[in-house]
Amino acid sequence: MAETQTTGAATTQPAVEGLRRGAWTATALAFAFMLLNFADKASLGFAGSSIMRDLGITPAEFGVVQSSFFWLFAAGALVVGALSTRVPVRFLLPALMAVWVLTMVPLLFPVGFGLLLVSRVVLGFAEGPAYALATHVVHSWFPPEERALPAGVISAGSSVGPLIAAPVLTVVIATWDWHAAFLVLIVAGLVWLVAWFLLSRPSPEEPTAPRDDAAAGAAPRARTDWRLLVRQLRTPTIIGVALLAFVGYWTTTLRVSWLPLYLEQGLGYDAVTAGRLVTAPYAVAAAAAVAAGYASNRMIAAGVSRRWARGGLSVGFVVLGGISMFLFTVIPQGAVQMVLVSCAFSLNSAAYGVALTIVADLVRPGHRGAVLGCLVAFYSMAGVLAPLVLGFSIGDGTAAAAGYGQGFVISAMVIVLGGLLSLLLINPERDIARLSGDGEAVPA
Repeated sequence: MAETQTTGAATTQPAVEGLRRGAWTATALAFAFMLLNFADKASLGFAGSSIMRDLGITPAEFGVVQSSFFWLFAAGALVVGALSTRVPVRFLLPALMAVWVLTMVPLLFPVGFGLLLVSRVVLGFAEGPAYALATHVVHSWFPPEERALPAGVISAGSSVGPLIAAPVLTVVIATWDWHAAFLVLIVAGLVWLVAWFLLSRPSPEEPTAPRDDAAAGAAPRARTDWRLLVRQLRTPTIIGVALLAFVGYWTTTLRVSWLPLYLEQGLGYDAVTAGRLVTAPYAVAAAAAVAAGYASNRMIAAGVSRRWARGGLSVGFVVLGGISMFLFTVIPQGAVQMVLVSCAFSLNSAAYGVALTIVADLVRPGHRGAVLGCLVAFYSMAGVLAPLVLGFSIGDGTAAAAGYGQGFVISAMVIVLGGLLSLLLINPERDIARLSGDGEAVPA
């Protein structure tokens, strides 16, 4: 940017356009990264009936397999989040993708319960930091007032992945077997790796030649201030965002792990029909995530406080989703129920990008990956609990519809109460003023 300023106004516009292209290219690649991340997560749900039949396991045992994905999820988020303070995220993303591909290779062949469990645990460790790092990528390219929209696009990737994977993998499984579904995902991951190495560029926040920073007049990369990082994590706003993400992720986990099986076992649809119906929540979630990001940016531009343009908007989506989850358990099967199912399993996705944008408002760039990693580590605990709650609610498979209903009612209560409590905590303006008043430098 310094070079652009010294070469005259004639080159300013091309430089700006180049930055915009770089920003949206990074967003597109991060979107595809999240698309594959959630296609991987959802794959076991789409193949659930076949896997339980082939391995001879019960719904409760399958719930343990789904939960196992999250056993080291938090550890991965913390480890790689801390690593992001030292290693540019541009190098961490392809490393994670390579691990994802390797963990799915054993599933191309007949496996036992133990190997399936180990594969999911390792994949969970590698996918734990994914959302935090993808969000960090887009935050590093855009100014604060524009971050909600690209963050919404990233969040949409988590819905578009299963939206595409549902019909594709269902047909693959029905035509061949569930092992073939993982071959499709492996090939897609390798294609993404090639695209990343061809198209990715350093962000404006990433020094390209650290030793020459002083000579070029640029500020050197800030050292990690762990004391400030801990203070930022302890602010009520960050705690509120963590709680909101926890209850939102509770819904995401159920959507990925149990929704296809609920449509089959709880509502009685055949596998192909369930594969089609499960795409509706993902389609609504993708649209809602982008719309929420756009709406949040517009609210900020209109002078609405961050507390409501970021926090209030996010909480509203999550709470409405929880209410919808309760309602679809008490009305008869039909079109209205499917509308409520779609809302219950989609509106939470609109909250992620907007809510996590608050982090960039309070946290300096050098700390952002670590703070986002800590948030992911916390909210991923919902991924451990939610599949188990539903799996044990269903029990041994008798009266499956009643068991699913009980599990979803419990989940709805967790989501609504957690969402409302988070609203009491989230107040970015208050915490920015508090940190600034204590002499701490914050982005906003």
